[in-house]
Amino acid sequence: MTPTRKRRLIVISLVLAAVAIAAGLTVLALQQNMTYLFSPSEVEAGHAPASARFRLGGVVLEHSIKRASDSLKVDFVVTDRFKDMPVEYTGILPDLFREGQSIVATGALQDGHFVATEVLAKHDETYMPKEVADAIAKAKQAHKAKDGSP
Repeated sequence: MTPTRKRRLIVISLVLAAVAIAAGLTVLALQQNMTYLFSPSEVEAGHAPASARFRLGGVVLEHSIKRASDSLKVDFVVTDRFKDMPVEYTGILPDLFREGQSIVATGALQDGHFVATEVLAKHDETYMPKEVADAIAKAKQAHKAKDGSP
C-alpha cells in the first residue's frame, strides 16, 4: 500500500468515526428529550418513569378544579374514567381548559401527584387527541381484562 493510499484510508476512517460518534450523540440526546404519554391507569400501574418528565393525558374530572386565591396555582384531577391522578400546575391555563375536557399535561411525579409544567387543552367539542383516546382505550381494555368482563 502506497503512503498516499494509507493517508486516504486513515482520513476516511477518521471521518467515518466522527460521523458515527455524532450520530450516536444525536440519538442519545433525542432519547433523553422524548416525553411519552401515559394515562392515569398506566401511571398507577408503574409504567411511567418515576423521576423523568412525561406527558399525562386524560379528562379533567368534574368538580376537581381548586384555584389558589393568592397565586396562579391550580390543583385538579385527571382521569381516564378508571383511575385518577392529582395534578398541580402553577401558571396560566389555556382558555379551553375546563372540567370534563381532554388535556395533555407535561411534567413529572412528585410525592404521589403529578406536577405539571405545561397544560394543553383540546380545541373543540368533538376532538380528543389520538394519544389520549388510545390511552383511555388501553385503560378500558386493561380494566375489562382485570374484571374478566367481555
